[in-house]
Amino acid sequence: MSTRAWKTLPALILLAGCATTGARTPGDPYEGFNRKMWKFDEGLDKAVLKPVAKGYVAVMPHPVRHGLSNMLDNVTEPFSFINGLLQGKPKRALNSLGRFVINTTVGVGGFMDVAGRNGYPKTPEDLGQTFAVWGAKKSTYLVLPFYGPTTIRDGIGTVASQWVDPYRIVIRKELSFWPAAGLTAFEFVDARANLIDSGADSLLDSSADSYAVARSAYLQHRQAQIEDRDDASGDTGDDAALNAALDDLGPDNGAAPADGAPAPAATVPSPDQPQPASEPAAPPPDGPSPK
Repeated sequence: MSTRAWKTLPALILLAGCATTGARTPGDPYEGFNRKMWKFDEGLDKAVLKPVAKGYVAVMPHPVRHGLSNMLDNVTEPFSFINGLLQGKPKRALNSLGRFVINTTVGVGGFMDVAGRNGYPKTPEDLGQTFAVWGAKKSTYLVLPFYGPTTIRDGIGTVASQWVDPYRIVIRKELSFWPAAGLTAFEFVDARANLIDSGADSLLDSSADSYAVARSAYLQHRQAQIEDRDDASGDTGDDAALNAALDDLGPDNGAAPADGAPAPAATVPSPDQPQPASEPAAPPPDGPSPK
């Protein structure tokens, strides 16, 4: 995460209080300010970050890109281990430690998620989640320039992690300014490329109010992380959160379906789900069957 963006957090909170006007959405008292920052971030994303990420997706083979993304995930495991212990969750803590040891060694520095294929799923934990377990379960939603959606609780956790996350400590001590800045830039590009892969762009672009969808998605995703409702399918959860947000807003973001609209198709159960037992066929009647 960018340390520079978080140095302005206290001032931004004060500005947000001054910028709030009109009706307030519960949990989003700074909505006026947040929507302005959302528009700013959208413009910056369309002008810079998204084109760079799309170029990265185009030129980098998917297996290599996926492996590099795995390596970035792998370096977060020690801090997940620490946060798991701080939250009183030894099982999740040991799972994170096991993932780090297995993927760093057998998985070639984390390039391959060998642990995930052998019963060690991703169980990410961060300081924001730790603060929630310690009592700060609800926090004010905030959109920051250059960074995007967060909450005050999660923002404070991100700032603090710059000084206590083992990965960040190593980066700060071992790398000079420009290599460290280049690594941070790559983290942002990788995250944006993963967002493209998830299909989140099309969901946001097709919504009437992308700000409301993103807000709902972020808050739902964070709540799921706090409650350890991990996605068993192995996805990052971003696209699932956006789908849940759209479901909450309803068809066409709250509009009633048009008359005569076709009913949604029945859900086809997956092969992994238990199938309902079929009723036994009725015995044939006595006598010759009709022709």
